[in-house]
Order: sequence, then structure tokens, then C-alpha cells
Amino acid sequence: MPHNTPQDPHGSPSRRAVLVSASATLAAAALAAPAAITRAAELQKAVKHGRVRQSVCKWCYGSVSLEDMCVAAKQIGLESVELLGGNDIETVKKHGLECAVVNSHRIERGLNRVEHHEDCLNRIRQGIDEAVMYGCPNVITFSGNRAGMPDDVGLDNCEKALKQIVGYAEEKGVTIIMELLNSKRSHKDYMCDRTHWGVELVKRVGSERFKLLYDIFHMQVQEGDVIDTIKESHPYIAHYHTGGVPGRAEIDETQELYYPAIMRAILETGYKGFVGQEFIPRRDNPLASLAQGVAICDV
Repeated sequence: MPHNTPQDPHGSPSRRAVLVSASATLAAAALAAPAAITRAAELQKAVKHGRVRQSVCKWCYGSVSLEDMCVAAKQIGLESVELLGGNDIETVKKHGLECAVVNSHRIERGLNRVEHHEDCLNRIRQGIDEAVMYGCPNVITFSGNRAGMPDDVGLDNCEKALKQIVGYAEEKGVTIIMELLNSKRSHKDYMCDRTHWGVELVKRVGSERFKLLYDIFHMQVQEGDVIDTIKESHPYIAHYHTGGVPGRAEIDETQELYYPAIMRAILETGYKGFVGQEFIPRRDNPLASLAQGVAICDV
């Protein structure tokens, strides 16, 4: 950061200054890249410090092939492309990248219903096997939707299901992570929509191989109080996702969250895992938006 960067009253760079600086660092790449997608070779490296290990969720970039995403990720300085399975993980590894999170079952048909247990657990087991094969740290899971079910019943059912599979995860050295999603706007009726519910489930399962995926976008929408929640709940969290609020767009000054402060709070907990960029670019050049977001989080 330049010595003449404007300071806030507490002595740290102002919100606007940090975000504008990150934007300026990548301006040449954004202007040079074609409007449709981008030429990855024209992207500047966005990671300068590397204290935050960053990943990207491929599903947010439908217009970009996985091969192009891998090339761009390497150019930007990312370490991982995530939420993949099977041959896609092999592609990512071929490019010298990690896959921080392996896919499993559907969001709405999750572990809170006994009738879904067999299918979900089979898919989680398959995800664990793929994680072992390719050296991936995490496999995702979901609570499922309420559909009239009380939260305490869903908690019991999720606990029963996870206790059937967590021993296998322990044996294989892979962590199962349940994602916290907002039910207010994005995933109506989703059960694991508050941090305290997820933390209680982690405590009940009682294994270092089951934790939470704390999605910053979703939890800002659902409950707010992001930084204090991270400080209080970090022992139960194994992965993080980003996203701009409102709308899950770019994480720059167009939205209400200040990601440099959030990233510093995560680092202060001693976290060593990945932070996955999971915003959906709204601009013509999605990979330039990704590079900007990575630079903002590179505190």
C-alpha cells in the first residue's frame, strides 16, 4: 500500500482507498481483455501477499471453460478451483491447482430427512473417495430444506446421518463441510441457515472431520454480524466463501461488506484453509472481476 494512501480515524486504510487501489492494480488487464470473456495471459497477478489461500467456484463463470478458468486462476495467483467432481478435478490438478471442495448431493435433498440418508451418504462417500484420489481437503454436504420439519428434528436427523459417515472421513483424512446458506432470499426453506444451528450440529457430531462452510454472503443476508460471528465460531469452520451483498455480485465498493477487514479477522483466528471466491460477475469481463476480488482479499 502506498504511503500516501488515505487513512481512516483508526489508522488503517479507508474502505474506498483499499478497494480503489485493488481496482487500479488490475485496470490495465481489465481494459486489455476482450469483452466476451478474456485472454488469461493478459491478466495481471492479483496475489501479492498470499496470506489468504484463495480459491474460486467454477459455477459462477458459466461462459468460461474449465481449461480457461485454470489458466486464468494460475495467472491471477489462485491456488484452487472448487466445487467440482471426477474428471473436472483431474483437469484442475493437471494445471497444478488444488480442488478445495468436492461436490456431493443436492442442496434441497439433504441430511435432515431420513429417507434421503442412503442417497446422500453414498454421494458423500463417493466425494470422499474422489478427495483421497486427488488430494482434496473437503467434501460438501447440505442440511436440505425444512418442508415443515421443525429445526430440532432436522438437527437430530443430520446428526444421525453424519455419525454414519464421519468415521470414514476420519479414516481417509477428509473433512465433510456443511454449508450455511440464507433462506431469506436465495435458498427458501433451507434448514442450516444460521450459524448457531450449524455449530450445534458440529458439537453433536464431535469430530474434527465435520465442520461448517461459512458463506459470508449468505450469513450477511441471513444474520449479519459477520466478523464477531467468525471470531466466536471459527473452531467450527473449515472453509469460507465470498460474495457481494446485495445480489452476490462483485465484492468491491458497489456492495455493503468490507472484505479486507473480514479477511484480516479470518487470519487472526489462525485459519490456514481456503477462501473460495463465489460471487457472480455482472460485468462484461468476468475474469477481470475475479482478479479484482482476489486482490481485495489479498490482505
